Amino acid sequence: MLRFYFGRGKPSFRIFLLPLHLQKRSKTNTMATITQLESIASQVRRDIIRMTSEAQSGHPGGSLSSTEILTALYFEILKQDSHNFSPQGRDEDMFFLSIGHITPVYYSVLARSGYFSVAELATFRKLNTRLQGHPSVHQQLPGIRVASGSLGQGLSVAIGAALTKKLDGCNRFVYTLHGDGELQEGQLWEAIMFAGAKKVDNLIAIVDYNKVQIDGSNDEVCSLGNLAQKFLAFGWQVLECAGNDMASVVQCLNEAKSLTNQGKPVVVLANTQMGYGVDFMCGKNAWHGTPPSPQQAADALSQLTETLGDY
Repeated sequence: MLRFYFGRGKPSFRIFLLPLHLQKRSKTNTMATITQLESIASQVRRDIIRMTSEAQSGHPGGSLSSTEILTALYFEILKQDSHNFSPQGRDEDMFFLSIGHITPVYYSVLARSGYFSVAELATFRKLNTRLQGHPSVHQQLPGIRVASGSLGQGLSVAIGAALTKKLDGCNRFVYTLHGDGELQEGQLWEAIMFAGAKKVDNLIAIVDYNKVQIDGSNDEVCSLGNLAQKFLAFGWQVLECAGNDMASVVQCLNEAKSLTNQGKPVVVLANTQMGYGVDFMCGKNAWHGTPPSPQQAADALSQLTETLGDY
């Protein structure tokens, strides 16, 4: 697929959604990598369903829509040491989850990539757990650098981290993940304006663009208009991908890295579906913050292959 984006001055265009096996890499190795990532994503989705059902609390919808994004980040893109976690993130990539309520997917990916024991997922939202409903730094859970959940704040924190890396001479990147409904928050647009104006070009923001939020569709609640054109107007480089297609996500995130250090921050608009992977949840805002019943969980799990072993 070819996407053209035109802003003021020189037009820009990027080719993406190109299958990875068409790139200058080994077809066998690349496809094996994508297959492995898809296998991990299937297990992460099982974790999401089990965690929210067993707790009878949590947010499965956005967790399922962003599964490919976080799986690709933590198992392919980010340069981090999961076994020697440092809150300061010196000499490594940093990630900030701005859309803090999607902890089921976040905790699953952190555990599955080695930040803490997979068995701890069974404590999700239980009394005295480190796996709070929103990320918390109080319990010092490895992988968590900032408390989030009050929407709109993650990009501001990430900009501070990105500017610090520049001052330290660190050539690694800062990534964020946002919900599209979250983009209705004013603080985000102040941060978007600042990042563009100050040329924070070691910053890559990702939007889980599933087009629905807790009260209905984005258009019904408060239309976001043309997001690509808005980010362009604020001085960002814009990419778009099929956010529930692993090859597309990996391709686009690698493209985003190649566009850093060019005087502009980068945003990836990942077109996803709420509740992706479970037929009765897919595309329905009702599953934003509604946990599945035991019977619904059994139905959902029957659609998701167990690949790494349930906790």
